[in-house]
Amino acid sequence: MKKVAVLLAPGFEEGEAIVTIDILRRLDVTVELLSCADSRGVTSYHGIPMVADSTLAERSAELYDAIVLPGGPQGSMNLAANPQVIDFVATHDAAGKWICPICSAAARVLGGNGLLKGRRYVCSGELWRDVKDGQYVDAPVVEDGNLISGKGLGHVFDFALTIAARVLGDEAPVREHADHIYYRW
Repeated sequence: MKKVAVLLAPGFEEGEAIVTIDILRRLDVTVELLSCADSRGVTSYHGIPMVADSTLAERSAELYDAIVLPGGPQGSMNLAANPQVIDFVATHDAAGKWICPICSAAARVLGGNGLLKGRRYVCSGELWRDVKDGQYVDAPVVEDGNLISGKGLGHVFDFALTIAARVLGDEAPVREHADHIYYRW
């Protein structure tokens, strides 16, 4: 069974996280929520408390099929400043696993830590202007190698469905599911 880690730092964008978790779980992908704080409790960008399955510290040695990095101004800054997050992403990237930032996470977490490695990506707003390590593309979702990036909350369904298709290695069930939820993908 395929397994995806969603990294939650204080201030994460809850819509980006929840929709992605929902889509993946509907398609029978195992999703583990990993708190990047000292405890499993994490509060979102809009003050919604969530309880993660584990902390990143408890699962840092595990290898997942994909890592999802939700945005949120404070959430992405907290992810970017956490050395354990950077090591976790770098290890998965080196292993060829899917790295999936959305919104500000591509620019702040990957771009801010030399992890884009020249790949094409998308992020929210004008954050791309501060990134020296990748090629910004203005599109809803951008794929380059094992990197899948999403522009932001308004494109989260495209982002989540793309991750599901790549992790599963088959677009057919993903298209069926998109039709089932009345979403054109």
